[in-house]
Amino acid sequence: MGTLRDRFWERPLAQLNQEEWEALCDGCGRCCLHKVEYEDTGEIEETNVACKLLDCETARCTDYKHRKAFVPDCLRLTLKLVDRVPWLPDTCAYRRRAEDRPLPRWHYLISGDREAVIRAGVSVAGRVISEDEAGPLEHHIVEWADGEEQPA
Repeated sequence: MGTLRDRFWERPLAQLNQEEWEALCDGCGRCCLHKVEYEDTGEIEETNVACKLLDCETARCTDYKHRKAFVPDCLRLTLKLVDRVPWLPDTCAYRRRAEDRPLPRWHYLISGDREAVIRAGVSVAGRVISEDEAGPLEHHIVEWADGEEQPA
């Protein structure tokens, strides 16, 4: 396993080792929510319906290491995919760094506080329902706040 270099998050994504790549995630949980895509327009809307593996209270995957065995279509975000995923939120550290933008001040790598993402209103923790309980996705369309946009 690699090591975390000082201020690694300021480096281009292509320069990150695997441990740094994983550490870049702010843990908001939005990538683990189902989306609705309209065939006629290609428009994508977000829902408050979480993957069955997402702990709805903490916004953490309950089996991250083995998630693909239980959810085969779970997206493993990679350097090659980060520019091709249109539904990544504007706050996503991977998206921001791919666009050469800094991390927001609430990101735990900047603030030192893993709970700051929740206080900024970006995390889905405590605000979602499991796909096992939700019913039709169309009844769960939401607009998520993108938190403060000011970098540190």
